[in-house]
Amino acid sequence: MALFGLFNGKRDANLEKGLEKTREGVFQRLSRAIVGKSRVDEEVLDNLEEVLISSDVGVETTLRIIQRVERRVERDKYVGTGELNRILREEIVALLQENEAGDGGAIALPKGEPYVIMVVGVNGVGKTTTIGKLAYKFKEAGMPVVLGAADTFRAAAVDQLVAWAERASVPIVKQGMGADPASVAYDTLCKAKAEGAAVVIIDTAGRLHNKVNLMNELSKIKRVMQKVIPGAPHEVLLVLDGSTGQNAYEQAKQFTLATEVNALAITKLDGTAKGGVVIGISDQFKIPVKYIGVGEKIDDLRVFDREAFVGSLLD
Repeated sequence: MALFGLFNGKRDANLEKGLEKTREGVFQRLSRAIVGKSRVDEEVLDNLEEVLISSDVGVETTLRIIQRVERRVERDKYVGTGELNRILREEIVALLQENEAGDGGAIALPKGEPYVIMVVGVNGVGKTTTIGKLAYKFKEAGMPVVLGAADTFRAAAVDQLVAWAERASVPIVKQGMGADPASVAYDTLCKAKAEGAAVVIIDTAGRLHNKVNLMNELSKIKRVMQKVIPGAPHEVLLVLDGSTGQNAYEQAKQFTLATEVNALAITKLDGTAKGGVVIGISDQFKIPVKYIGVGEKIDDLRVFDREAFVGSLLD
């Protein structure tokens, strides 16, 4: 089931505004890369490589993109610099498509049971905000949602999620600080199942200082949830702060080692020129980007559309 009003080829003004800093940086560097050149040659490609790396696309992904562009240039024999933007856009979109990034936020609802999302990520990346905005979007799409405050390590985390639940007008299950996170998750799924909710979103602790403890905690939450709904969680959503650039790669590495992440949400893209991190992380970890955050308003969480995203960077 596809959700949340896909772009359908329409330009998204808020998306373009949110990616303005990245777009300006890419355009300025790209313009310098081709100045005085009439065709794409080795020097232009070297300059393009520098543009992509400096936009936090990442070295490995940048080399992959350059190779794809080189093949296009070789195939077409003569490629003017005026065509470089179009070719670059097409090849980045194709790369994201291979990683299934930006497929419209589609979910397969289990028959007769809620779809369970477990959200992971370090403190400060916008995890709680993303959960609140996601809950709002599900509710607006006509899908009843229940939140579970299983980050019981910090009292502030529970309070923040309660505030977002009130803002989105959705129910939340919580216990006191220091409570067993698996117990909170269990109660949340029971409530959702009893009340016929379509979606459950479970928050989890955002600490990463001890990977073994984190892995054990997340594994326990999974085991307990599966007693209520076999196969849960259906989605493990890792939230990353796009403005941290290369640090986001390290967080992705640590969390993919700790648990089976199968979806990404990348936040705070409106405040950074490092939007290329979306492309690099999707490619490096072969995990689809499903959502991006491009502002602070409750409706500023976007279902990731690869063509709209790349177009907003390069058009």
